[in-house]
Order: sequence, then structure tokens, then C-alpha cells
Amino acid sequence: MSATTTTADAGAKRPDARPSSSRQPRPSQPSQPPSKKHVIRTLGKSLREYKKASLLSPLFVIVEAVIEILIPSVIAVLIDKGITGKSMPDIWKYGLILIGCAAVSLCAGFLSGRYAAVASSGFAKNLRHDEFHKVQGFSFANIDRFSTGSIITRLTTDVTNVQNAYQMLIRVGMRAPVMLVVAWIFAFRISPQISMVFLACIPVLAVGLFGLIIVVHPIFERVFHTYDELNNVVDENLQGIRVVKSFNREDFEDRKFGRISLKIYEQFCKAEKLLSINSPLFNICMYASLITIAWIGARQIVASGNNAALGLTTGDLTALVTYAMQIMMAMMMLSMIFVMVIISRASAERICGVLTEESTIRESAEPVTAVADGSIDFDHVSFRYSEHSERPVLDDIDLHIRSGQTIGIVGGTGSAKSSLVQLIPRLYDVTSGTLKVGGVDVRGYELESLRDEVAMVLQKNVLFAGTIAENLRWGNPYATDEELRHACELAQADGFIQEFPDKYDTYIEQGGTNVSGGQRQRLCIARALLKKPKILILDDSTSAVDTKTDKLIREAFHHEIPNTTKIIIAQRVASVEESDKIVVMHEGRILDQGTNDELLARCEEYRSIYESQTQQHTQRDLGKESQDLHEEEAEASGYRVDYDEDTSTADVIARQRERERVREERLRNDIAQIKGGEER
Repeated sequence: MSATTTTADAGAKRPDARPSSSRQPRPSQPSQPPSKKHVIRTLGKSLREYKKASLLSPLFVIVEAVIEILIPSVIAVLIDKGITGKSMPDIWKYGLILIGCAAVSLCAGFLSGRYAAVASSGFAKNLRHDEFHKVQGFSFANIDRFSTGSIITRLTTDVTNVQNAYQMLIRVGMRAPVMLVVAWIFAFRISPQISMVFLACIPVLAVGLFGLIIVVHPIFERVFHTYDELNNVVDENLQGIRVVKSFNREDFEDRKFGRISLKIYEQFCKAEKLLSINSPLFNICMYASLITIAWIGARQIVASGNNAALGLTTGDLTALVTYAMQIMMAMMMLSMIFVMVIISRASAERICGVLTEESTIRESAEPVTAVADGSIDFDHVSFRYSEHSERPVLDDIDLHIRSGQTIGIVGGTGSAKSSLVQLIPRLYDVTSGTLKVGGVDVRGYELESLRDEVAMVLQKNVLFAGTIAENLRWGNPYATDEELRHACELAQADGFIQEFPDKYDTYIEQGGTNVSGGQRQRLCIARALLKKPKILILDDSTSAVDTKTDKLIREAFHHEIPNTTKIIIAQRVASVEESDKIVVMHEGRILDQGTNDELLARCEEYRSIYESQTQQHTQRDLGKESQDLHEEEAEASGYRVDYDEDTSTADVIARQRERERVREERLRNDIAQIKGGEER
């Protein structure tokens, strides 16, 4: 397949498979959301080399959390034995223990943060790579299901959301439960009665959190679909910016963008307003717990006389308050994780939609790896973009092309000319019938081998940012400078390239915007020729060049690549009239096929196209001759005669005949005068 096709299909398809989507993009989300286990299992495959960092981060987090929970107990002993007991050795002893715990906690926290950053960033990198690689393997039928904006959103915003959520999960997600459980155990050891206060808060917070998840998740799903629309609008605007400016539609595009942007704003505001309930709910629980602990603890201290043997002490109450803060903070962190999971869940499902999408084109178990020649056989082929289509795009195509033949394809707009040739390199698969290349069904080939032998220059010519030489080497990465020049000479491109100051090192802007349409077409043809394919397909690829250059290109093909099968789709009959066979298509069927003379004799559709284009050329030539005639008459009469473009053909022919008659009469008079002089 030529590099002129911007999307390669690395996937493959079983012989009886058929495209399952229409050409019109449709929502790519599955009809039913994937299960949580399915999402986790699918995304987990992208961890790969970052599994170690993903395990080390929570390990150090657990160490950090346990040390932080030990610190309040050490402080309690320091207060009771050192400060209340007025013992300096105990103050030094437990003070040093506190410093050691703080140092260990600090190191563990630093390492957990480092590994969490490495793991989450690497995970995001792999996700983007896996998504992009998957898209490269899609068939055209798969790509039709996803809009450009949707794929961009899944590669950027969605991956970032999953990255942030994953970092929270492997760090805070491990820290919070450990602190919650261990802190409650330590609190229970100090005072079982007071520790029950914490348990009373958990049901309240759990109900609030799960209620938010149920309400907010659908809103975020809608937000990301709207992001797709936003990206589509931006992409469409930038791609068609010249059209927008030429029609002065900037204000219209600005309003369209503003409407979608406002929609995103309103949806996010609605979701964030609901999520804002989370914070006051936690504050209520936290302060209610502190007040309850202080009230119960103060009564117990008074009752025991601050004697550890009889009951609660001041140091114990201090530890309980610290544990209360730790438990509440752990629950607050859990709520933050839930919020991130709510946001990222929709993104994770959308990423899974790409990663689990299966290409509609699959290779056979033992594919053929060599294409014998460029022969092509359509044996009663039919094709639909969707199995739900009312009528086929191609219907009962029976066409046989020998290797090395030049085939022209003509027909009106919508006659499925492009759809026909896209079946040859398996950009799509036939719905019924058989398509053979080199005597082998295309579904039996290894995709890479088949497409290496088919060079295709599509209607929309695409050049990539880089030099001319870099663009040309898409056809053959190892092509020498001489091979580049020879291919460009065949495509009639070398002439204008030599006029550039940097010649083949001239930089091409993205999309080839700094070269003309005709130059872009010739560069794409040269790029295809560098593949030295067995089959060359030109899908209306010389429409932007003049007829003289078009003819030179076809003559170069005839002399330089005689053994390559050439299929030329053209709107101009002149581009195909010298072909070995011309195929006339109408509404997805072959109306007739034969040579130019044969079709003129028997095919009304072809004759109509031929005569209409020939008449246009004749009118143009007569118009030029009429203008020349007026100029000659003006010179003869000594004054200017304005040329009227509406001068009729009959007037032009009558004047030509009159001029010929006058010339003949002058010639006879001159001959008579010469003969008379000789007789005298």
C-alpha cells in the first residue's frame, strides 16, 4: 500500500468477514458499558515495565502510614512519662524515637511519591502508545466508527484522567485504608468506647459517596462525548480555514464553538456542584467526632484522676484526637479518590473502547507472502459499507484485468469508482463474490505483502511535514537520490522541484499547503512510483494538472513501467482514452467495458461523456480561433475591433470560408499576371 494512504491497516480479517459499519461515523461506544473487571484487565495490560514501580509505591506508602500511626502513641508515652512524670531521660529517649520515626516516614513518603509518579506517567505513555498502535491497525470500516475528535480526546484528555486516578490509587488509595484500619485499632486499644465513634461515621460517609457516584458518573460520560464534538469542530475549522475565511464565516464558526464550549461548562458545573457536597459532609462528620471524643474523653480523665491505672489520661486523649484526625483525613482522601474514579471511569471505558475494538480485516492462518503478478479478477463482487445498508455500493462486479494492462475507469459522481479500487489492497473486504490479485484471493494474502505490491494515490493527496525527499521516501525508505529524481521525472515533478532554492531538501508544510494542488499530486505519484509496485492505482490523481502534463505522465508510465498494472480513475476522457480497457460505471455497476472505439460505438453513457467533453474542447478551440480572426481583421482595417465571446460558431466558420475564398482569388490573379508577363 502506498504511503499516500494516510491510514495503514495492520490488522487482518477472516475470509468470510464483512465490514460492520457504514461510512458515516457513528458512536463508537458499546451498546452496554464494559464491566469493571473487564476495564481493569484491559488497561492493566499497558502497565508492562512499570509493574515494579506500581508495587514499590504502595509498599513505601504502607511503611509511611504505619510510622505516622505509631507517632501519636510515642507522643502519648512522652507526655505521660516524660512531661507529666517530669523525667528528662524519658523525654530524650522518646524524643529521639520521634525523630527517627519522622525520618523514616519522610524517606518512605519521598520514595512512594517518586515511584507513583514513574508508574503513572509510564502507564499513561503506554496507554497512548497502545491506543495509537491499535488505531493504525484498524481497517477503514473501524475508522469510520470513530470521529477524529473522539480519537484525539481518548489519546489526550481521557488518558490524563486515567493517569491522575491511577497515581491517586497506588499512593493515596493504599495510604488511606491502611491509616484508617490501623489508626482505629490503636484507638481501640486506648479506649474501645471512644473508638466506636469513628465507626458511626462510616455508614453516613459511605451512603453519601456512593450516592454521588451514581448521580455524577453519567454527567461525566456526557461531558466527554461533548469534548469529542468540541475537538471535531476545531479540527473541521482548521482543516477548512481557507473556506471559512473565503465565505466570511468566522463569526458563525465562533458561535458554533461557543455553544459547545458553553455546553461543556454547564455540564462540568453541574457535576462539580454535586461533588461539592462531599466536603461539608466530611467536615460535619469530622467535627462531630472531635466534639464527641473530647466530651467523652474529658469525663473519663476526670473520673480517673488522670491515672493510667484507673482509666484515660491526658496523653491518651491527645493520641485519640490525633487518631481521630488521621481517620478523618484518611476518609477524606478516600472521598478524593472516589471523585477521581468517578471522573476517570468514563475515560477508562472510552479507552477500552479503542483497545478492545477488533479490526474487521483479519489474515488467514497461513497467509500467502508473495504476489505473483499484477493480474486482478473481480468475480461477481458485491460490497456494502454496512450489512444494514438498503442497497449495495457495488453490485455484481465482474472484471478481469491482465498483468501490465492499463485500465481506465469513468463514471458519474457516486458511481462507486473509488470504492471499487479500495477493495484491491483490502482497505475494505468484499461482501460477496471473490477478488483475486495474482491469482490468489486477497483474503489469503499477508496484508503487508499485498499492500507492498499495490501503490495507491487517493483523491485527497496528503503530504506530511518534512522535506520533499523525506515525503518521497515514504514510498521507499532506502531510495537513493538518483531514484528519487527518476521517479519525479516520470511524475513530471522534477522540473518544479529544481526551481526551488533547496530543491529536494525544500521543506513541505503539514498537508503540503506551500505547494500547489498539481505539484502535490505529482509528488504523491512520484512517491507511489518509488514502491515499484505490481499494481498502480491513480484515483483521479491528475485532476489538478494540465492535459499536457497528464499526457506526459501517462506516456512515462507506458515506457517506464510496462509490466505494472495501471488503474486510472479520471473525470477527463482524454486521460483514459488510450487505455487497454475502459470501464464505465453507473450506480455501483459496470455499465460496459472495452476500448475507446468500442465504447463510442455501443455505450450511450460513455459516448455522452466523450461528446460533452469533446464539444467543450471544440468550443474552446473555436473561441480561440474566433479571437485570432477578430485580431487579424482589426490589423487589416487599421482600427481595433472588440472581441465578442458570444460570436457564434457559424459566424466563425463563414468568415473562415470567406477568407479562404479571397486568398484563392488573389492567388489566381497573381498567377494570371505572371503568365501575362511571360507572354509579352
